[in-house]
Amino acid sequence: MAILNILHYPDDRLYTVAKPVTVFDDRLQQLVCDMSETMYAAPGIGLAATQVNIHQRIVVIDISEEKNSLIALINPEITMMDGKTMWEEGCLSVPGIYEEVERAERVSIRAFDSKGQAFELAADGLLAICIQHELDHLDGKVFVEKLSKLKLSRIVQKLKKNQRKTM
Repeated sequence: MAILNILHYPDDRLYTVAKPVTVFDDRLQQLVCDMSETMYAAPGIGLAATQVNIHQRIVVIDISEEKNSLIALINPEITMMDGKTMWEEGCLSVPGIYEEVERAERVSIRAFDSKGQAFELAADGLLAICIQHELDHLDGKVFVEKLSKLKLSRIVQKLKKNQRKTM
């Protein structure tokens, strides 16, 4: 397994729309393992392939405290969204930034596991939020862009300042 490099906002590659996975092979299995290891090491609860500069529709999520309930979503599609909620989100591609974002309260999805088996999943709470957040990445969107222009401007300034500190 390998820890992959996570792209940081506003890297242009984060805006790439991911393409569907067409081959379910050992390479895909390895990528899911590498993405999960990267997510756990970061540490995070979700990671989209777009965030590691792989532009395929692949997401890994684990919202468990024990970090033992990995969900791999290949070619996920939201089939139902219901309700509205505000949730404070963070992102491995936007380190140190946490903001309230409005999302659907409940979602249902259709996806494949890493072996190519189709399944459906209904989610609410944190899992529903995480699914929506990660699927946004697959569509080339980053959560901070859902915020007001003023908040986004302040975030960009803060990220630039933090970047200068680490140079």
